[in-house]
Amino acid sequence: MKKIVDVNELRVTDIPIVGGKGANLGELTMAGFPVPNAFVLTTAAYDYFLENSDIMDFINSEIASIDRTSDQSLTDCANRIREKFEQIEIPAEFKDEIVKSYNKLFPKGKVGFVAVRSSATAEDLPDASFAGQQETYLNVHGEEDLFDKIIKCWSSLFTARAIAYREKQGYAHEDVKLAVVVQKMVNSEVSGIMFTVDPNSGAKEIVIEAGYGLGEAIVGGEVTPDTYKVDKSTMEVKAKRISTQKWKYTKGKDGKTVKEDIPADMEKVQKIDDLRVKEIAEIGRQIEIHYEKPMDMEWCVEDDKVYIVQARPITAVGDMTTNETVQTEAASEDIITTGLGASPGLASGKVIIYDESMSLDVVKDGDVLVTGMTMPDMVPAMSRAAAIVTDEGGMTCHAAIISRELGTACVVGTGNATSLLSDGMMITVDGTSGTVYKGDLTKKSSSNAAAPAMVCADPVPITGTRIMVN
Repeated sequence: MKKIVDVNELRVTDIPIVGGKGANLGELTMAGFPVPNAFVLTTAAYDYFLENSDIMDFINSEIASIDRTSDQSLTDCANRIREKFEQIEIPAEFKDEIVKSYNKLFPKGKVGFVAVRSSATAEDLPDASFAGQQETYLNVHGEEDLFDKIIKCWSSLFTARAIAYREKQGYAHEDVKLAVVVQKMVNSEVSGIMFTVDPNSGAKEIVIEAGYGLGEAIVGGEVTPDTYKVDKSTMEVKAKRISTQKWKYTKGKDGKTVKEDIPADMEKVQKIDDLRVKEIAEIGRQIEIHYEKPMDMEWCVEDDKVYIVQARPITAVGDMTTNETVQTEAASEDIITTGLGASPGLASGKVIIYDESMSLDVVKDGDVLVTGMTMPDMVPAMSRAAAIVTDEGGMTCHAAIISRELGTACVVGTGNATSLLSDGMMITVDGTSGTVYKGDLTKKSSSNAAAPAMVCADPVPITGTRIMVN
């Protein structure tokens, strides 16, 4: 098997050797969709790196030593494994191969910027979502920077959240391998994510989220994006939720990714106009037709051109006919705050306000986890929570995706939950409507089911039409 493959040579069937991200980029490129040029270090490259070191014995020993009752034990183990990875050099002859592929992405003599993204062989598969568990590095520049970020991607297969999630899903650690996508960098003016069905309700509409700058702020839940809903039959914009965005990630003068303030007159306006919304939605509709299933994709715009930088099948979709919710007329006076319903269902519990300085062990079974935004390392605590509420984020942030995978009610983008709520408060979270109530209202709820329902999405019909988040 080749250790390096050009993205043009890949198809969706190549997931075992280049992971979901790499295989889907190849499939999109083949189908004529606008994808930035890239190459992929295959799982053979990962195996080659491991075989030229003694690290696997170290990894197995460390994982065997984890105290499964302690999140801190898991975190400490993961840190030791990553430190060991990053002490190892890529063999010199393989460095030469990487440099040749890197140079092909750019005009002769030019050293360009790339995004370096992990692509796990068990990531982006229909039965599980490893969203945010492995690393992505933007604005990587030069050979040494590239080598460093490739190793960091490989080592990110052993973060605490990745180890915990694999064990929960029943994946053997040695069976999950990592490919690395090296993609020409798009310095996005605006970027976002798109679902070709509403992941919360299951409605047959296209949901687009948009924000200024590079898409990592949206994916990471650091900002709350605009949300646009497009009718799939008429391709008309049927609903909008415009957010306030005060800063963005962009490429700084030194080439590094930096935060940049947004002018006050641009903070509260639409991040993309309706024509752009429809253009992006049509690309999404055509990608869904190509794959014959609902899709989740990342997009960005540079120099007035839309690019697709990632696509994957949607792993879980809410069913609006069975989602539990609070009767509005019975609880309107009990509303504390509202946000975006990101994972359907209804749950009550005592609040725990969490920040990064705290141990994950403070979150107990049945607590309602309230935080500014969730981070991938928080997955063990998220799995214990009855519900999750965040200040920031949209339908495609980490909190939303993981909550849908867990079947946990989730409200994101409230803007004020951490300031309005306090530890020990009893609250009810309605993940369908995006509402947080005081008290336990679960017994007053009107529902057709006892728990949130997540179903597989129906495949879309094949038609005769086809046009083709750095």
